[in-house]
Amino acid sequence: MSERQSAAPEIDVSYVAGLARLDLTEEETAQFQKQLDDILAFVDTLSALEVEGVEPTAHPAPILDCYREDKTDKSLTREQFLRNAPDAALNQVRVPKVVDS
Repeated sequence: MSERQSAAPEIDVSYVAGLARLDLTEEETAQFQKQLDDILAFVDTLSALEVEGVEPTAHPAPILDCYREDKTDKSLTREQFLRNAPDAALNQVRVPKVVDS
């Protein structure tokens, strides 16, 4: 095996849990160790793939700027808007006070 295709490193879940100050049961430790071993094995499988000449990407499909034209459209007048407001005064919508000074 080359350096890039080396076996997955051994990572002890108990050690990592101790660093994170997590108190895991034996069952949780065994479950997480199996999951971590599966993840590392998958990463090792990915490391074995030949990617020479493949351009790196952040997304599987190209992302295009799909902005629409910024244009005004029919909207409510101030009077219509204020008629729908639960409380209004001085041509403004009144809301309950949320910050104490």
